[in-house]
Amino acid sequence: MRKKLEVVLVHGLWHQPAHFDRLAEELRGQGATVHVPRLHRGSLAADTSTVQATVDRCLTEPVVVGHSYGGSVITGLDRVRHLVYVAAFVPAAGESGALLGGAGALVNAAVHRHEDGSTSIRPERAREVLYADCTEADSERAAGLLVRQRPGHGRGVPRRIAWESVGSTYLRCEQDRALSPGLQDQIGERCTTMVSLDASHSPFISRPRQLAGLILGT
Repeated sequence: MRKKLEVVLVHGLWHQPAHFDRLAEELRGQGATVHVPRLHRGSLAADTSTVQATVDRCLTEPVVVGHSYGGSVITGLDRVRHLVYVAAFVPAAGESGALLGGAGALVNAAVHRHEDGSTSIRPERAREVLYADCTEADSERAAGLLVRQRPGHGRGVPRRIAWESVGSTYLRCEQDRALSPGLQDQIGERCTTMVSLDASHSPFISRPRQLAGLILGT
């Protein structure tokens, strides 16, 4: 009997697995086995190790999907079938998400920096920056799920560069207000193929069925 396709969904900074609920439901409805590990483990290396443990428990080599910072995480993985970058960083050797995004990253205007060094997204800016094409109700729910982010994750450098040896797809979000579409054009060229979506930064909320179809088609 043919084994089910396994998909691992990797969220970005300030997000958590619950943000992927709608996409996970779509994927499972189309026959995939879905895993959604939780990040925020203290560093890129720790986050990558957590996701690698999930990958290693899969019965088959999975398709791994990274959103935003999650792209840095999936770049460091081994034993994967295909990499899907959704409005995500695609670092090369020695590069971090912070380096690629730069001081002028669009999302920075919505970030609140706390005295302990952690950061959060200003609630009044969340929809504009992260969920611009989502309904008001979906945006409100997603903003309510956002968590504080400890410092340092974005400055981590992957220990291996999986996209150099594994097929990859870049899903460029044309209406993104968090990660510049122009930057996505540049780093997306590192992937095997690139597809454009008429979406903002979080198509897993606004376009889960379309995104699921693209993932399963890789």
